[in-house]
Amino acid sequence: MSSYAPELTTARARTGRGFQFLLFLGALIWSFSSRLLSESSARGITNRFNVDWATPLLAALFLLFLLAIGYSLLEIFARRPSSARLVLGLPQRPTASREWLLGAALGWGIVVFTVLPMALAGDLHVTFWLDGRSLRFLFINLVAVAAFTLADEVIFRGYPFRRLIESIGPVAATLGMSTLFALRHALHYGAGRSAILLSIFTGIVFSVAWLRTHGLWMAWGMRFAWTASMGILFGLPVSGVDHSSILQTTAIGSGWLTGYDYGPEGSLVLFLALAIGLVVLVRITRDYAWRYTHPPIVPGGYPMEAQPPAAHTAMEQAQQNRPPALVQILPSAPEGRSAGDPPDA
Repeated sequence: MSSYAPELTTARARTGRGFQFLLFLGALIWSFSSRLLSESSARGITNRFNVDWATPLLAALFLLFLLAIGYSLLEIFARRPSSARLVLGLPQRPTASREWLLGAALGWGIVVFTVLPMALAGDLHVTFWLDGRSLRFLFINLVAVAAFTLADEVIFRGYPFRRLIESIGPVAATLGMSTLFALRHALHYGAGRSAILLSIFTGIVFSVAWLRTHGLWMAWGMRFAWTASMGILFGLPVSGVDHSSILQTTAIGSGWLTGYDYGPEGSLVLFLALAIGLVVLVRITRDYAWRYTHPPIVPGGYPMEAQPPAAHTAMEQAQQNRPPALVQILPSAPEGRSAGDPPDA
């Protein structure tokens, strides 16, 4: 019994809350280190070959690669190796494309709801850039946004988020990662207080998308449509950064409506849009929540696939190997006597 004690202790340590929190810290440190490394590597390569326009795309692809490698190593250390797809939070399932499209539709709707009051108030001034260079880079920008939004969701709603859930629970993990998500934007892009609070709420909505589906398909679709429509289609800043290559929109008016230079993500109209979007998100994910987040039902709390006893199995095999017995079929009446004759005295 004592020979198994160290192995049992190690197994508990690798699945306990404390160990999961250490995995979360390791994943978080690796995530931000990988971001810095991927950006510097992408800049070095694009500067070397004079293709600066490819820097965002290369940085996002490098980041996804580094995240998959680092998270996989952490899972090996935790003695539960898994595929890169599962580690990144993209499980292969028949509803993946539909989840992504539903998320994209929801993200698009939230952005339109936020931008529409600005357009109705006449506070948007659009400038088009229709030269050949801008049109040529439009597709590259869309692909870069797709890769970048996936990498960002993997960091804040992917592997680190799952480890934090196992450590402190889903509610605290959602609030914690949403706060980190908002602080990252605030420190990097100089957001105001209202923008930070709205970023926390935004992080909560994206986290709920994962909690309801246990996958990043829907959250990725929301994030892509959010960034692409706001930054590329409408030409507005996304967290203070310009993404568009064909148009630029200047929002002039009250800060609570336009968000100033930070963009619609600093507009108070976004709070109402997110609240409505959260209700819609919960409703459209009811089937996915039942299908992917509930544990399988086991009758009586015990699995019903128990094997028969060894003695019973051996008896059945012996019976099958035994040659069939001969059966003699006798006539219904003795020979020389018909069935209607009276019985002998």
